[in-house]
Amino acid sequence: MPHLRILDSHGNKISYQTVSAYEGGSYGQRLSSWMTTSASINSLLSGSISTLRSRTRQLRRNNPLVSGGIDTFVSDLIGTGISPSWQLKDRELKKELQALWADWIDEADWDGNCDFYGLQSLISSALIESGEAIVLFHKNYMNNDLAVPFQLQVLEGDHLPENKNEELSNGNTIRMGIEFNKQGKRVAYHLYKEHPGETFGFNQSIGTIRVLAKNVCHIFKLTRPGQIRGASWLAPVLVKLHDYDQYDDAELVRKKGAAMFGGYITEPAGGIDPTLAFGKSESTDSQNREIVPMEPGTFPVLPPGMDVRFSEPADVGGNYERWVKQQLRMIAKGIGTTYEKLTGDLTEINYSSIRAGLLSFQRFCKQIQLQTIAFQLCKPVAREFLNTAILSGAIELPGYAQKPRIYRRIKWRPDGWPWVDPVKDQLAEQMAVRNGFKPREEVIAESGGDIEEVDAAIAEGNARADELGLVFDSDPRKTAKAGTAQSIEDKVIEKSVVDGDD
Repeated sequence: MPHLRILDSHGNKISYQTVSAYEGGSYGQRLSSWMTTSASINSLLSGSISTLRSRTRQLRRNNPLVSGGIDTFVSDLIGTGISPSWQLKDRELKKELQALWADWIDEADWDGNCDFYGLQSLISSALIESGEAIVLFHKNYMNNDLAVPFQLQVLEGDHLPENKNEELSNGNTIRMGIEFNKQGKRVAYHLYKEHPGETFGFNQSIGTIRVLAKNVCHIFKLTRPGQIRGASWLAPVLVKLHDYDQYDDAELVRKKGAAMFGGYITEPAGGIDPTLAFGKSESTDSQNREIVPMEPGTFPVLPPGMDVRFSEPADVGGNYERWVKQQLRMIAKGIGTTYEKLTGDLTEINYSSIRAGLLSFQRFCKQIQLQTIAFQLCKPVAREFLNTAILSGAIELPGYAQKPRIYRRIKWRPDGWPWVDPVKDQLAEQMAVRNGFKPREEVIAESGGDIEEVDAAIAEGNARADELGLVFDSDPRKTAKAGTAQSIEDKVIEKSVVDGDD
């Protein structure tokens, strides 16, 4: 830490003081209670990952804000699925490969509960809630009922023991259930045979099994270099969510308690029968006290000394709503979503503000889609799908053994984002294509489509329309932009003008 030398007016040294070059690195009175640590991310996770996971799950079970917010986040990340588009020049081979993939996705789930894109949603949900998900590869070449004898089993991160840390005799090390070789590469995962939280009684002596890393996909979001396990995405806001939940419950209980009292009748110390002005009581409460009836629209005259005070519980007024919104905005930002996505509240937005917010959120979603889900899940799955399809004889790919990379060149296409204003957005895309700023392929890809499939569908539709003698306003071959028919005479005149004829 640098030293500050203090001199008097004659240049004589008075004293030295130790100071920090950065205010955030100082230890003055303001920051003396700020406790920090320089521990690695893995050391921090090893003592917290289980607690973070269980607290997030408790909130998701009981807090509608968390439950709905995670579901909305998953729908934005996955939609109907992140699908592959093989980058092959041979169109017929590409069509055959895409057809085999389409047959396989319905059989991809080892448990048989959903298709491959449903597994993507399940994994994304676990990714947000628990911070990670484990996917096991299962291959059974004797199963002829499957299009490709290759299936996926999704496990929660609980199956990977964070407290399993060992030095092995072969020089490998196990850190938080993951085995690394001497070069620091993952070689295996040590997984519980059953979920450690299972309560059916048959896993009392639960142990771990060693699964080669090539048969495992470990999906989690990296936040620091060297990180080997994932943490719940709600970790930064767990305390705030818990406090907000308690505050909201306390406010509800306070209002319920205040609503139980309609008013109070006061009388002097001598005592006056309270029924004199209201009529005789007709019943008593559980403690045998008289209940004084009060009817709407009456103006009773109270005896001298008697008074009625109505319950006027204190109210937080407009501060409550402002405080709640501020807390929810901080919570949404901490999770990575927007306030509107988290709460469904669209009362204070306009076209410009929601578009600006969505653009930033969609960029974050695209980052997760391509850098985490596609890279850690989809690419390894596609690689094993191709290997298994070749070995099982489900398809023939010329030259695959010599140059497999040619067949592994895949663009993973998430669902396109719905337009906030379809007319404005489509006109902008049209201008970009016509001005040469982007190709049609890119526009179609951003909407989740494949140019070859789209063009084939258009050609097929046009051929069918021509065969049946149908003409639609949307067919630019036969109608102008306004939907009017383009006659042969119009085309001849247009050609003459272009050629310069009189």
